[in-house]
Amino acid sequence: MGNTVEIKDLFKGMQEQMIASLNAQEFIAHPGTKGDVTENNWLSWMKEFLPKRYMADKAFVIDSDGNVSDQIDIVIYDQQYSPIVFKQNGALYVTAESVYAVFEVKQELNKTNIEYAGDKIASVRKLRRTSAPITYSTGVKPAKRLHNIIGGILTTRTEWKSPIDDILRSNLSELDIDNRIDLICCLKDSSFCVEYLGDKITLHKNTKDEVLIYVFLELLLLLQKIGTVPAIDLLQYAKAIDSI
Repeated sequence: MGNTVEIKDLFKGMQEQMIASLNAQEFIAHPGTKGDVTENNWLSWMKEFLPKRYMADKAFVIDSDGNVSDQIDIVIYDQQYSPIVFKQNGALYVTAESVYAVFEVKQELNKTNIEYAGDKIASVRKLRRTSAPITYSTGVKPAKRLHNIIGGILTTRTEWKSPIDDILRSNLSELDIDNRIDLICCLKDSSFCVEYLGDKITLHKNTKDEVLIYVFLELLLLLQKIGTVPAIDLLQYAKAIDSI
């Protein structure tokens, strides 16, 4: 048998690189600058380790009616079936149909930032999405059913005392359906995949050495469940041109 490698060690190495880059920003005194550096670190990490079929950028999300979301720290989106991406005055705009997931980046995991992230996520989920049939050589595939857009918050630390499960569950229970957060990463404490069933909230948790690894693998699993985003109905966007 040939050479082997411990997959867990590769993931740990990836996590150590990420934590090292985030620890370096602790020496930045200006909170605005520190926030920008944190966002850029998380975004660079997503760009490097996500499969190449996914794009990741800081962006606004728009729909065919002209509605616009808040600016989102990290938007994971597809360009194959929803190819329209606009750049204007340094800002990026992607179509709602193309979005797989959105993440808010904060220094602290706390009640205020959970509510803030929930509002950002809701501003994307409330946009109108279209879905068009796809023509293949063998026929036409019906329009794809719309998926739930994954929402998450990525943080470095928390002000809560471990274990944080109960207080986190309490805060999540106060969120409206569109504001629900599916993935939570607190690098220096725990990471969570959140399951909602009616009023019941189940937290699937990992701590310590595998915090980043866990949330990354859970993100990949959720992306796999989505498969591919719906094909955009270009005629809906063309109406905006007709009205000029």
